[in-house]
Amino acid sequence: MITIDTHHSDPQDASPQNPAIDAAMDFLAANVERQPSLEEVAAVAGMSPHHFQRTFKRWAGVSPKRFLQYLTLGHAKRLLDERASVLDAALDAGLSGPSRLHDLFVACEAVTPGEYKRRGEGLEIHFGLHDSAYGRALIGATERGICWLGFVRDGEDGSDEEILAELEGDWPAAACIHDPDATAPLAARALAPANGGGKPLPLVLYGTNFQIKVWEALLRIPSGRVASYGDIADAVGNPRAVRAVGRAVGANPISLLIPCHRVILNSGLIHNYRWGVTRKRRILAIEQARAEEDAA
Repeated sequence: MITIDTHHSDPQDASPQNPAIDAAMDFLAANVERQPSLEEVAAVAGMSPHHFQRTFKRWAGVSPKRFLQYLTLGHAKRLLDERASVLDAALDAGLSGPSRLHDLFVACEAVTPGEYKRRGEGLEIHFGLHDSAYGRALIGATERGICWLGFVRDGEDGSDEEILAELEGDWPAAACIHDPDATAPLAARALAPANGGGKPLPLVLYGTNFQIKVWEALLRIPSGRVASYGDIADAVGNPRAVRAVGRAVGANPISLLIPCHRVILNSGLIHNYRWGVTRKRRILAIEQARAEEDAA
């Protein structure tokens, strides 16, 4: 059993109010239908409205009002209506090469068939837990790149130990080493509300051929946009495999960087996220608000 130091400091953790902002974001996502006021949400965070607004913007990269605006179901539906051929557009932009994807922010490679069969035998995975605007995350990395990223779930069922068990379950034969100093630079880039630029983050994918095809299709969904499960099935050349696509999306081992959160139902409903629907809404709202600000 590996003991985790839950009090390890994170170099990107510059605000002492992060847990308060985290609670406020969850509150907004859970109460989006009634559009709570700034004063009400600030009270949840235990701050004055002015201080809360400044702290929220510094931590999440967008204002509370913008974040709430992009949580709505109506906005998700509009994105689907406007998607046209969002995956085709990404292909046309040259983002479908074998190694440089996801707006050139990541470079991914699949493990070899032999490595897949051995399920990590002889491999060392260094991992660390890091706080972010998206929630507390665990990042696992080999010498070749990031191989796992997941979030600590909210509520009684969520814990640092539970998330580590999931990493170990996905890589059962690997040696997992608690090394947050090694993963901190990766976390600073991977978990930033506005990422990109510089050398692409290397990702190491572990999955079946079909899963990897689905994950590569996810990498072609631009930040701030969404696609349906049917869109992904079309993109991998198997329009009737919607359910299989759904299973592959749910099995994604590198959340956020391989953006399974950008896949929603045709109705616009945001559901079925491994790390919780509330977190999925949070991530999409931040991405969409920032994408519109960048476009403006």
